[in-house]
Amino acid sequence: MSAQSEKRRLVEVRTDMGRMVVALYNETPEHRDNFLKLVQEGFYDSLLFHRVIPGFMVQGGDPESRSAAPGQMLGNGGPGYTVPAEIVPGLVHTKGALAAARQGDQVNPEKRSSGSQFYLVQGKPFQPNELDMVAQRASRHGTPVTYSEEQKKTYATEGGAPHLDGSYT
Repeated sequence: MSAQSEKRRLVEVRTDMGRMVVALYNETPEHRDNFLKLVQEGFYDSLLFHRVIPGFMVQGGDPESRSAAPGQMLGNGGPGYTVPAEIVPGLVHTKGALAAARQGDQVNPEKRSSGSQFYLVQGKPFQPNELDMVAQRASRHGTPVTYSEEQKKTYATEGGAPHLDGSYT
């Protein structure tokens, strides 16, 4: 991976399958700075995308994947710290979004993020009425979520994972 200086920091991710560029949001400064620090240290070099769920997401950042044996269970490794949640209304999980992985609410009620693990959203298209149902469900669970017309259009045309909105940085 390599990072460059921009108004919104961009990071190039290179894999055997090709390259992609991800944007880091200034609205989540602790996550942005932590990700950039790890990139600059070479932390992510030669790590695997160890969790791939077609139509949902791909996850990487487990340092144990660097020397993993075939079939080894991965997903619990990290740098030894977590990052405080920076859940920002309006930053949503549309296709291509970079987000921080974390443990579930049962063991992590503060929604702290993994210090190194991240995922890239693949997702599927959601129509406006489906988004409304997701938002209603989130509100019933104490996480109010609303969508702009632009976000609704993006979810309908490109897809994403709206059930994660309001719960993951």
